[in-house]
Amino acid sequence: MTPETGSGFDVIAAAIAEHSKTPFTPTSISPVGGGSIHRAWRIADGLRPYFAKVGACRTAPMFAAEARGLHALAATGAVRTPAVIVQGSTETQAFLVLEFLDLAPLDPQAGARLGTALAQLHRATGDLFGWSEDNFIGATPQNNAPHPSWPHFFGERRLRPQFQLALKNGMDKALVAKGDAIIERVGGMFIDYQPVPSLLHGDLWSGNTAQCSDGTAVLFDPACYYGDRETDIAMAELFGGFPASFHVAYRAAWPLDSGYEARKPLYNLYHILNHFNLFGGAYLGQAQRMIEGLLRALRR
Repeated sequence: MTPETGSGFDVIAAAIAEHSKTPFTPTSISPVGGGSIHRAWRIADGLRPYFAKVGACRTAPMFAAEARGLHALAATGAVRTPAVIVQGSTETQAFLVLEFLDLAPLDPQAGARLGTALAQLHRATGDLFGWSEDNFIGATPQNNAPHPSWPHFFGERRLRPQFQLALKNGMDKALVAKGDAIIERVGGMFIDYQPVPSLLHGDLWSGNTAQCSDGTAVLFDPACYYGDRETDIAMAELFGGFPASFHVAYRAAWPLDSGYEARKPLYNLYHILNHFNLFGGAYLGQAQRMIEGLLRALRR
């Protein structure tokens, strides 16, 4: 059963109809670009369009985690997200159906609105660092077991699993050993800075945000957990693509700590390691430079 033959869409259409309590017969099905893990489609009946992500049945946990993250973000009232319609799976495929939004890249005005909204989102806090269940960063499992210490959480739940995976993927043992040394010393970056457990988007690069036709900024594809808000900002700066107005508005709403620039490479090392593990050696040199720089900073 595959979407290309139509039978997969029959299951999705039936799920939409059951959720909406209204018959739904697709009259238009067209692919939507932009994703690197799943296939995406615009599916409509002439009146109601939906956005459907489709993958192999093994991706069902990823879709379930994404749906829970979107619900969590929306529940704060701080940011706009596509509404979750229905999520499900069969023996051969998994799917997630969302509200279809006509999206465009952020302009300066929407970027500023997103910066202000993100600061508001980060003021939604929890008691511990982590999340009620594990999820995914891209296609990589993300361990969210809660812990009261942020340095411990980031070292053991974020960096160590990535280094262990990197070793299996061919990273030199000596470089991994340097990563272990960073994890052992990471508390030194938090002597004068104690972050609160803020609700994070968790995968905040420019491809996971856009604006609606009315200028409303939208967030999607989250990897939510409670952590240091600086991690979202650091990732937004890592790959670029956000209007300068986004960064200005965020800092106006909630200024960053003076030590942020020193911690930014630590937070972005997680994502560079993940990219090495997902996409291969093109990220090895960048990871090595970040590891060496962090070790030098931690040994001072």
